[in-house]
Amino acid sequence: MTPHPANGAPAKGIRVGESHDADATAAARQLAGELVPAPDRLSLVFASSNYAPEQLEAGFAEAFGRTPLIGCTTAGEIGPRGYQQASLAGASLGDDVIDFEIGLLDGLDRLDPHCMAAFARDLRNVLQARHSRLDSLSCFAFMLVDGLCGREESVARAFHDGLGGIPLSGGSAGDDLHFVDTRVIYKGRLVDNAAVLLVGVSHRPLEVFQTQHFAPTDARLIVTGAIPAERRVTELNGCAAAGEYAHALGLDVAQLTPAVFAANPVLVRIGGADFVRSIQRANPDGSLDFFCAIDRGIVFKIAHGEDLLTNLDKALDAASGAVGEAELILGCDCILRRLAATETGLSDQVGQRFADARVVGFNTFGEQFRGLHLNQTFTGIAFGREPRR
Repeated sequence: MTPHPANGAPAKGIRVGESHDADATAAARQLAGELVPAPDRLSLVFASSNYAPEQLEAGFAEAFGRTPLIGCTTAGEIGPRGYQQASLAGASLGDDVIDFEIGLLDGLDRLDPHCMAAFARDLRNVLQARHSRLDSLSCFAFMLVDGLCGREESVARAFHDGLGGIPLSGGSAGDDLHFVDTRVIYKGRLVDNAAVLLVGVSHRPLEVFQTQHFAPTDARLIVTGAIPAERRVTELNGCAAAGEYAHALGLDVAQLTPAVFAANPVLVRIGGADFVRSIQRANPDGSLDFFCAIDRGIVFKIAHGEDLLTNLDKALDAASGAVGEAELILGCDCILRRLAATETGLSDQVGQRFADARVVGFNTFGEQFRGLHLNQTFTGIAFGREPRR
């Protein structure tokens, strides 16, 4: 049964919610009670991988009914009170906030970029049939993609091309740090090897943005050996990759941990800007697995971390200022940022910043911004509180 407001009137505006109930059905029911789903109201949900997919699907079917429901599994959730774990977090937006189209693109391993771009273009065209003009000031796109599919670069680029200038933000689904099973959520179903795309027109002021807190050092690492299909670097500067990376940090290979990778990513230069390329793990054979595409000949620079809180404050303040005052920010925050914040004792402060800025979203296995697949960034879509003039 779909919940409704106590007065029986249709839900308007933006609602946010969370549930920490360990039972998937009860958690879905509690979240739906806060989001007030309806057929003309978009709901987004970010779900811990602690919930069994089959039980979560059943819970969504019961609690959300025919409401448009999208989302994904996570490496951690961001809810109304900030960072969460083992929970559901979500938001819903009424038709007075956005007009939208959603779609599921499955079988990513069988699709070429042309098909992916056509999928995005078709959603855009359906929306455009209801609006005489789609521009970057009023339009946005939000993508969620299987975080283990290995095709995020292709999908992000193709969606960007198909959207024809509509700004794109998004994130890769996670499963904490198990790297076994990541899913996107479409109309309540949990699907792997797939991507979900939301294309919308906002009736509120809108800002799509991205931030990172790393700058390059002079330490250079050239990829001299790689297995691109596996996102694996076997050699850096002609030496075993893990050993050379550890040497550049003044460490032994045995000291390489997720926390070290989070604090010391590498940067690549693209179009005059530096973007993070994060390491997922060191393998017993001395190779390094990455969260993003790599290839021979790429030049990495070891990154230097700047103040995360200062950087985040500036980004959130600027986004909120751009829309007057943000009532909601859909946020995609790399899991390595959360690990780094935890390692440095800043996790509670970062979580409070998110709560204060009204961020709802999740910790990702990668982020997408416009046509790029990124690592160790925060991407967001801010919606203002007042109607757009």
